[in-house]
Amino acid sequence: MRAGRPRAVMNEIPFFKMSGSGNDFILIDNRRSVVPLEDPSEFAARICRRKMSVGADGLILLEASDRADFRWRFFNSDGSMAEMCGNGARCAARFAFLHGIAGAEMRFETLAGIIGAQVQGDLVKIRMTDPCDLVLAGELDTGRERIVYSSINTGVPHVVIEVEDLEKVDVTSLGRRIRWHSRFSPAGTNVNFMAPLSDGGWAVRTYERGVEDETLACGTGIAAAALVLAAATSLTSPIRLKARSGTWLKVYFSREADNFKGLFLEGDARIVCQGRLGPSAWEY
Repeated sequence: MRAGRPRAVMNEIPFFKMSGSGNDFILIDNRRSVVPLEDPSEFAARICRRKMSVGADGLILLEASDRADFRWRFFNSDGSMAEMCGNGARCAARFAFLHGIAGAEMRFETLAGIIGAQVQGDLVKIRMTDPCDLVLAGELDTGRERIVYSSINTGVPHVVIEVEDLEKVDVTSLGRRIRWHSRFSPAGTNVNFMAPLSDGGWAVRTYERGVEDETLACGTGIAAAALVLAAATSLTSPIRLKARSGTWLKVYFSREADNFKGLFLEGDARIVCQGRLGPSAWEY
């Protein structure tokens, strides 16, 4: 192994690969420190590489907590840590239930705060932290175009933009320009594009900060889009939205004037496979 690379505590590390509405994650029970912790960010970036390793949108480590059933550490595929991930939270909850870490109803720590969850088979409903920082109909100059946008923080910051046709949006290019815009520095923002469907529903495509590309779903982004819709239209809780993966997520909330509380996200959390990571998964 080359100098500077993570050193394995064990030769092999048990893991689950899970998908939450198209967002895929590697999950590891790290309560006994089975993951090399010299540099967990680099470890995450290496095992999340597609084709070179297991590949995923993110890594979730479940660890001991004295405040809740467990705490998680969530790493994006580039190795950066994120405060919250709605689809990842549902996968973490089901993983914890299946491994006896928590019951069907649980609470766990994230950098965004304590998250509650209820597991019913492969359907998981999470209670998210209260959203904040709602902005409607703001204007943004990207240098190439002027955009009308809304934004809200649903555990992580999100911009929401309504478009007529999702298929015509260059999500990666435009999303990247907005994600790095000085308006949202230094942390940056996730960027969601939403459009009405012919049946009266809505669909969402998301450029995710940390993945630095479009993903098939984003739970906190779906929640952000639902709340922007509720604030700008007559839609009320619950609101169903279609992710790029083709799956539907349901968002529940209560509202007092312009303040939203009691935010819940419900959707699938599927086991794709399970196995053991060998050193070659992170050494190259």
